[in-house]
Amino acid sequence: MSVRAIINDTFTQVATEQQRTLSQLSDNVKLLESGLDSLSFALIVARLEDTLGYDPFVSVDSIPVTFGDFVKLYEDYAQ
Repeated sequence: MSVRAIINDTFTQVATEQQRTLSQLSDNVKLLESGLDSLSFALIVARLEDTLGYDPFVSVDSIPVTFGDFVKLYEDYAQ
C-alpha cells in the first residue's frame, strides 16, 4: 500500500471515529477546511507514526497547509 493510500485511509478512519464530516480529499483541500479538528490531526499523526515508523514533523520547517502538502511531507521523509 502506498504512503498516500495509508494516509487517506487514516484520515477516513479517524474522521469516522471522531464523528467528523470529512471533505473529499484531494491535493488542493486545505487541512483546516477538511472537516477535522486538532484532536483528529493529533490522532492521525500518532497513528501514521505507528504505521509508517516515522514522524516527519520532527524535522520540518513549515507546517503543511493542504492535504497534498501533508502527503508530500510523508512521502519525502520516507525517501
